[in-house]
Amino acid sequence: MADIIDGKEFAAKVRAQVAEHVTAIKNDHNITPGLAVVLVGEDPASQVYVRNKGKQTLECGMASFEHKLDVDTDQTTLMAIIEKLNADPAVHGILCQLPLPKHLDEEEVLNAILPEKDVDGFHISNVGLLATGQKAMVPCTPLGCLMMLREKHGSLSGMNAVVVGRSNIVGKPMAQLLLRDSCTVTIAHSRTKDIEALCKTADILVAAVGRPEMVTGDWVKPGATVIDVGINRIDAPEKGTKEDGSVKTRLVGDVDFTSAGEVAGAITPVPGGVGPMTIACLLANTLTACCRANGLAEPQGLTA
Repeated sequence: MADIIDGKEFAAKVRAQVAEHVTAIKNDHNITPGLAVVLVGEDPASQVYVRNKGKQTLECGMASFEHKLDVDTDQTTLMAIIEKLNADPAVHGILCQLPLPKHLDEEEVLNAILPEKDVDGFHISNVGLLATGQKAMVPCTPLGCLMMLREKHGSLSGMNAVVVGRSNIVGKPMAQLLLRDSCTVTIAHSRTKDIEALCKTADILVAAVGRPEMVTGDWVKPGATVIDVGINRIDAPEKGTKEDGSVKTRLVGDVDFTSAGEVAGAITPVPGGVGPMTIACLLANTLTACCRANGLAEPQGLTA
């Protein structure tokens, strides 16, 4: 049976490191790293996520700035808030919670955030810097995956890595980070031929495709490390029904945990694997942005 990579435990370690650095910066330089989060609308999942971000930001000793806007907020108003945050020296990181309501231009908003304050790593400048091996703000979820892989293996040099999924948020930046750590990297997607055989060549298999339990044990090379980025909610009829008659649900990843866990050497669970690392890495990115803005040494072990 595979070793379980505990994302909750690892994220707690990252947050503790961040808090230690924040305390040092405040004491030595009288600077408080600040994270601003902009939420448009009342999507329940986004509200929970933003609330958790704010709570963990404060727990690490950082300043938290929240801007909650009505669902019908127009583009001009949103852009004005981004511009104000860009100009605010107390704000070192800016995150605009996605998805935005359909009437707003998501791409324009993300690219309006100053690249050096883009702690989500979505600005086109950061995408280009990462792709060319330069210093960039790195998307939080791939950064968290990389941290866990380094913790598990030390050097990743020479390992074969397969990333299933080619999204701009996870798949592509994950491949770039693995390439920078000297892996041999293949990106698989919906048009990949014989994807099962390809995945079975991987020493590191990252699933980030958004299809529940797509990757099964017979896709996994014996002893491989499997990183499951997927978070999917599916019906769980074995758990019965709710009072309103609807079927209860459960969370699963893109990997069939049971069958893959019998073959893999190590695997992340869902929930409790990659998910907790995303907010931890957001805090790490905010700390990094603060250090860069003030000419301070960047925290070791918290960047790509």
